[in-house]
Amino acid sequence: MVTYDRDGPVAVIGIDRPEAKNAIDNETALALQEAWERFDGDDDAAVGVLTGDEEVFSAGADLKKMDLEDRDEGWLGFSRMEVSKPTIAAVEGHCVAGGLEMALWCDLRVAGESVVFGCFERRFGVPLVDGGTQRLPRIVGQGRALDMILTGRPVETPEAKEWGLANRVVGDGEALSAAIELGKTIAGFPQRTVRTDRAAVYDGLGQELAQGLKVEAWHGRRALETAEAGAERFAAGEGRGGEGIPDDRAASREDGESHEGA
Repeated sequence: MVTYDRDGPVAVIGIDRPEAKNAIDNETALALQEAWERFDGDDDAAVGVLTGDEEVFSAGADLKKMDLEDRDEGWLGFSRMEVSKPTIAAVEGHCVAGGLEMALWCDLRVAGESVVFGCFERRFGVPLVDGGTQRLPRIVGQGRALDMILTGRPVETPEAKEWGLANRVVGDGEALSAAIELGKTIAGFPQRTVRTDRAAVYDGLGQELAQGLKVEAWHGRRALETAEAGAERFAAGEGRGGEGIPDDRAASREDGESHEGA
C-alpha cells in the first residue's frame, strides 16, 4: 500500500497500488500520513522522496471507492501537513488530479521525459482540495495555473520543465534514482541552514518584502553557529575554486558522509 525505505540519508516513501493506478483510498491516505510523520521524526533521514511506479505516479483520489475523509492533515493524508526537512517527488508516467497535488506538496519534482501532468479531475467535477489551487500558482504563476485548472489539459514534461513545474528532467525510468541522488546531494550540506533557509522561503511567501526580510533574518539567526563553523572551514582552505559545488554530473556523497553539519 505505502512503503518506507531508506537509502542512506534519503527516505523513500512509495505508493504501491498499481492495480488502481496508485490512486489514494482512505487506507492509503492514512498510511501516507503515518509515513510522512515517520520521516519527520526519523533523525537519520535528511530528505524524503515520494514516488509511485514507472507507469504512473498517482491518479489521485480513488473515485471508485470515494472513501476519503476531510482530516486536518488533508483528504490525501498529508497535503496540509508540514514537515521540517526537504522533500522531492520522483515522477513517472501520469501525475494527475490528486497525484499532481501530492507532487506539488513536495519542494522539488524530478520527472521522467514522458510524464504527463494535469488537473484531470476537471472532467468529473471533483474539486482541487489538496492544495492544488494554492501551490500550483505559486510554482508556475497564476495564468499557467488557471490554464491547467480550468481546462484540465495535459501538460507534458518539456512544457512542465519550461514552467518550473518539473525541476529536473531525466530519462524514463530514471526519476527515482535521480531523485535519490539529488536527495543525497542536499543531505550532504550542513542541515541546520538547509532547513532554516527552506523555512524562510515558506514563511515569507505572501509577505511584503520588509516583513519577508524580517522572517529571513529571524531564521538566519537560528543558524549562526553553523555559519561560523562553515566560515572556519572556508578559511582553512575548504571549497576554494568552487570545489564541492554540485552539478548534474557529480556523483552524490557516500552515505556515511551525508550528515556532516546536521
